[in-house]
Amino acid sequence: MARRGLSLLLLAIGLGGLAGCSKFEHAQRPAWRRQAEESCFARHLVALSPYVQPASHEIDGPSICGLTRPLKVTALQNGAVMFSSTQTLDCSMVATLNDWLEQVVQPAARARFGQNVVEIESMGSYNCRSMNHQIGARLSEHSFGNAIDIGGYRLADGRKITYVRDWTHGDAQTQAFLRDLHGGACDRFATVLSPGSNPFHYNHMHVDLAMHGMRSTGPRHICRPERQNTIAPQPRDNLPETPDFDDDLDIAQAGAPHERGVLATGGESFAVAAAAPDMIRRRPPAAIRGRKAPDLDEVARLLQRPAPSRHARPLPLHAELRSLDRSPPRREPRGAMREDGVFVPEGAPSDFDLH
Repeated sequence: MARRGLSLLLLAIGLGGLAGCSKFEHAQRPAWRRQAEESCFARHLVALSPYVQPASHEIDGPSICGLTRPLKVTALQNGAVMFSSTQTLDCSMVATLNDWLEQVVQPAARARFGQNVVEIESMGSYNCRSMNHQIGARLSEHSFGNAIDIGGYRLADGRKITYVRDWTHGDAQTQAFLRDLHGGACDRFATVLSPGSNPFHYNHMHVDLAMHGMRSTGPRHICRPERQNTIAPQPRDNLPETPDFDDDLDIAQAGAPHERGVLATGGESFAVAAAAPDMIRRRPPAAIRGRKAPDLDEVARLLQRPAPSRHARPLPLHAELRSLDRSPPRREPRGAMREDGVFVPEGAPSDFDLH
């Protein structure tokens, strides 16, 4: 009996020693993960709001799983895009998701569907597990709140777009939309795995900010399947694109009235279209050809403008139109100057009537 008691005592001491050794050699999360979280907060890349709140405590374990400053997120873009369920993410993931939504997702949704995305079907964020749930595999980035799986999207009109259905069976614009989002994600996240990358991602897109090492051009990224060129967005009104044309004269930039051709009409003015003088120089309108001196009413009618006041200053355009007159040159009236300084023309009044 004594020998048995001694054996139990030695066993207990041995187990206690092993436990102490295990605690002493407990694996630690890589230092860069804590540094990345702290840097994100220090740079104010994420603003706390009713939709983004700090968790009540740090997540530490099991193993090296966890986050130093986890965030509970119910929506992105300050509530404009909801998650289908609350997600636990680190600061860097929230910042990158917001940027991706603003720069890629929403512009693509407006271009292809004429509306915004209002909800993301989230299929998982923080979860202490191995990659693809495979026994013996490395820990997934989900174990550090540094990844999220996205199953689809809901548009403002209620339409749902899912990877499991629309990646291969959606209409042309929907398939192009999902591939636009995939390509844009590859520019921002370290890892992007969409349907076709492997059997485990047939129904969602996985994105994370893992460290895959460096290349000569910068951090190494994994983007599968390879991004593809997509068809152009369909015009929302089903009409052809408007052809390019020169802008009209910008009146605000045309200079002072004396620097351009204007008609002054009792305190107000309007500019003559830039092309009109050129057209007149090429071929004066029939109403102008043969007229010796178009009056103000005629000029206003031709330009489809109100007649200028008879009390306005002489029109700069009037002289220009007169110079375009192609009728034979006018004979200067003949006459004599009287002693009192008055010129007396010769002939009948019709010979020297200038009106």
